[in-house]
Amino acid sequence: MRKTPLAALIASALLSLDATALDLMQAYRAAQAYDSQFASARAAREANSEKSVQGRAGLLPSVGVTASANKINGESTINPNINYSANSYQLQLRQPLYNRASGDLYEQSKLQVAVSEVQFDQAKSDLMIRMAQAYFNVLTAQDTIAVIQAQRVAIAEQLASAKRNFEVGTATITDTHEAQARYDLSHAQEIAAINDLEVKRNAFAQVTGKLPPVLGSLKAGLQLSPPEPASMDPWVQTAESGNFGVVAQGLLAEIAKLEISRNRAGHLPTVDAVATYGRNTSFFTSAITTTTTNIGVQLTIPLFSGYATNSKIREAVSLEDKARADLDTARRTAAQSTRTAFFGVQSGLSQIRALEAAEVSSKSALDANRLGYSVGVRINIDVLNAQQQLYSTRRDLAKARYETLLNGLRLKAAAGSLSEADLAQFNELFETRQP
Repeated sequence: MRKTPLAALIASALLSLDATALDLMQAYRAAQAYDSQFASARAAREANSEKSVQGRAGLLPSVGVTASANKINGESTINPNINYSANSYQLQLRQPLYNRASGDLYEQSKLQVAVSEVQFDQAKSDLMIRMAQAYFNVLTAQDTIAVIQAQRVAIAEQLASAKRNFEVGTATITDTHEAQARYDLSHAQEIAAINDLEVKRNAFAQVTGKLPPVLGSLKAGLQLSPPEPASMDPWVQTAESGNFGVVAQGLLAEIAKLEISRNRAGHLPTVDAVATYGRNTSFFTSAITTTTTNIGVQLTIPLFSGYATNSKIREAVSLEDKARADLDTARRTAAQSTRTAFFGVQSGLSQIRALEAAEVSSKSALDANRLGYSVGVRINIDVLNAQQQLYSTRRDLAKARYETLLNGLRLKAAAGSLSEADLAQFNELFETRQP
């Protein structure tokens, strides 16, 4: 039998799949290797890890060599023709003994490395959320198709029943037309749902580099647990100190404070130990070689720099004020994100319980309407409406479960405690299903 366009769409969406099913952890590993945002964060961390090496360099010895080769031509009152060559080189070792600015710069560089580590942790947390969002979107689209297809089968049965009843004269042609309209509508909804699944699969591939197979749904009879602790205040307190954005901004505020100290050091003297070894050779009437060795301490006292140092200090003070204000903003943002995610989990759990009850009552209502239709006290549209209510409830229930799980991940991310162990724990909630 020739495939219909709908069958071709289904084949494209559900059958052209990878050979192996992906679970949450496998998807996360794939995202770590493929996602460009995460690759950028990893490269930034590797680059910033060199900051401490560069900052420490200002406290370590520096060694340099200078050399020159000269040809001298001239004249004097004694000798009208001066023509000789001179070669020299000098080796210098300089060790800072006291340089406040270099010490502050080294402390800043260590904090910059710490900031990059926190930002990388933030990138890992963000990747988990983005991957989970894409994963659950695919699952939602899958479940929508499954619900529509199940509804379509039920409508087809009701359509066949309406046709039989019309043929024997116990129902009007209106029942048949109503069932046919619902059947055609479900056909259109199925096409739209399959298209939506393709969109969600491609969005998933944008994060992981893989077009997902048919993913396993949540295990049957699964009861989602409320967040632990069950009170919002501990979560908010944790977020205000442990959120990755708050921690990073706190470190940036410390860097800004050190920048004030570093610029104030522009008024302070510096002390260096200096050792030089030089050799100078001149070729005049004969080779004359001079060797010098110097070891000493060099003191440098800044006197006036055109008001630049004072200007830099005022600039650094203002930037520290900005960093402190940004830290307050980060704390408030983390607290608000935590409250939003916590309420999302709480309301999601309540919604799930309500929809589970609605599913039971909708199933009972459908059975009652079918029975009433069979004995003539209900009409066809009553059965169709009951079917639509049941399947809409099932679709909304599946979506509410995924959104609640995602809010659970967002809650941990806002508090700065989201880890791979949490993702692995969520992974155990799903069926492993091969395509």
